[in-house]
Amino acid sequence: MTPRAVDLIRRKRDGGILEPSEIQWLIHGLGSGEVPDYQWTALLMAILWQGMNPEETEALTACMMNSGTIVDLSKIPGRKIDKHSTGGVGDKTSLVLAPIVAACGVPVPMVSGRGLGHTGGTLDKLESIPGFRIDLDIEGYQRVLEECGLVLIGQTRAIAPADKRLYALRDATATVESIPLITASILSKKLAEGIDGLVLDVKTGDGAFMQRLEDAQALAESMCRIGRGLGKDMVALITRMDQPLGKAVGNAVEVAECVRCLRGEGPTDLRDLSIALASEMLVLGRAARTLEEAKAMCFRVIHDGSALERFRRVVEAQGGDPKVIDDLTLLPLPKVLREIPSPRKGFVTNVLARPIGHAAMLLGAGRARAEDQIDHGVGIILNKKCGDRVHQGESLCTILSNGDDPALQEVTKLVSGAFEVGESPVEVPDLIVDRLEHSFQLFG
Repeated sequence: MTPRAVDLIRRKRDGGILEPSEIQWLIHGLGSGEVPDYQWTALLMAILWQGMNPEETEALTACMMNSGTIVDLSKIPGRKIDKHSTGGVGDKTSLVLAPIVAACGVPVPMVSGRGLGHTGGTLDKLESIPGFRIDLDIEGYQRVLEECGLVLIGQTRAIAPADKRLYALRDATATVESIPLITASILSKKLAEGIDGLVLDVKTGDGAFMQRLEDAQALAESMCRIGRGLGKDMVALITRMDQPLGKAVGNAVEVAECVRCLRGEGPTDLRDLSIALASEMLVLGRAARTLEEAKAMCFRVIHDGSALERFRRVVEAQGGDPKVIDDLTLLPLPKVLREIPSPRKGFVTNVLARPIGHAAMLLGAGRARAEDQIDHGVGIILNKKCGDRVHQGESLCTILSNGDDPALQEVTKLVSGAFEVGESPVEVPDLIVDRLEHSFQLFG
């Protein structure tokens, strides 16, 4: 007997359980039009309020994943491993770790997203490289991965189309903040890429989507459990997003910082977190037996230049100008630099990530709405971070703008208010808060 959407909505509204076959019918109805958007909207709100158990969440993830193409990468040797971050301010680890992992021999098929609000997006950063194409089709995706050992694209129409429909409805109806829906959204896309394992970077803190640690832990546990249930090796690191990662916030400035990191330069926090995530990927990819061995491999490919060369190759393969890797001035540049001086001497005790990210968005580095245009040259450079000594009048950060921005006054206020300067130094806590693992026996 064919179910009725209204009955399933009522059951979920009242705290009941949906069967896998019913969830499959609902997802099919989303694509066929048999279940209209207004009924799906009601169901999403019911899920937000009542939740879903692991079996429901796994069924939803699988149905969304199977709503489109499951990419077959079996012809490419090796275990394919990806990484996903829940997003933050200055969060650019994908552009550092993907070339590192590929240079160590583990293929990295990466389908990334755009930024929205105060968080940046990997695709927006990549598009600051002149000519770089993130819109490859499945054939191009497979070709670049085979040639370069990594590929960096956006979601195609073929991959998890149900997710694209549902995310638009969630965004418009205040139903984004649901752990089962977030889990299904992320994993349906990632598992359709053709991967064997996934490393998650789940952010917590001021600049994170999940600001409370217990919410970040619950999301990490949900994604690891569901990914493992669908046959993938899963590891999650829960990391702090109380201050921006690295020193650059924007698009071109973040690409430049990633290139410097691959040269063996760049901020310590960005390098260390990128290598921690890359090491997890290498163990899941069976290129290393231990995290210590994997970490040594990461440093080796940075020092011998092969990680940077791998990034150069993928830039060229995806239509970008490879000369950018040697000459960072070929990236979009701002017209005006504005320094924000410290009001007193002392030590930086806090740099709030969220207002920094919001300020960058107002400059044009991010989007308040999905249709907003990006200015790839603008952003913010942090000259001081938490724990640093500072003198009165010394620059805390530099605002990169195009001069005539009407929001510059508000940006200046936001950025100035993000810095706290005290008399005594503070201890900066470790970036990695927790680690969760749901994986098969890797060696034996």
